[in-house]
Amino acid sequence: MIQEMLRAITARHHLNGIDPGPYRKLKANGMNFQIWAFEAEGLGNVSVMTAEGFFGLMKMDTLIITPTQVDLPLFSYDRVHAMGNDTLIFELYDTLLGQPDLTALEQVKEKYKGLPDHDLGQHWYDSIKLAVSLSKKGKKVHRAGFDACVRDYLDAFLDAAATAPACPDPEVKREKGSVYVEGLLEHGGPSTDVFKKSIGEEKTADLFRRILFATRP
Repeated sequence: MIQEMLRAITARHHLNGIDPGPYRKLKANGMNFQIWAFEAEGLGNVSVMTAEGFFGLMKMDTLIITPTQVDLPLFSYDRVHAMGNDTLIFELYDTLLGQPDLTALEQVKEKYKGLPDHDLGQHWYDSIKLAVSLSKKGKKVHRAGFDACVRDYLDAFLDAAATAPACPDPEVKREKGSVYVEGLLEHGGPSTDVFKKSIGEEKTADLFRRILFATRP
């Protein structure tokens, strides 16, 4: 699915590769991670992280879009296959300068409301997570529906990018994104905590700031 998502982005935005350096391949918490990063022309930073572990019993895909050239929210996608469960999470964070039209995303969320929801609990970032975010958890029987939801949600986001106001100063958008990233590094999160334990706080901060979110040079 992650390759299909990248192709969908590439169809609309030329991707320039960013070298992840020592973070291209990592091992953490019994999982083998691979990381790629790109600059998407007309959009912002795109990063991809895949992980597999426990003899193939657990697989995880992550795709992050940090818009810097258009005024859209920070976009985070996670898909986890583990122990027969299929978990899908789309989270959009308020890094906005104005009020772009997110109606299409709201329509996608409504379209797939019949898929089983997943309660993520409470987290420090809930105050900046937009209501259009969604989280689902099901079994193999739900996979086709989850895949369709992924396609529609990403397409709606990319459609919004085509009409969103341009950002005259990308640095202003990066600063907005930094609020979320620095909060992750300070307060933690599922992936953040795993990397901190494996590669240390300094390298985790560098990975998040330069590669995954590109909020700092």
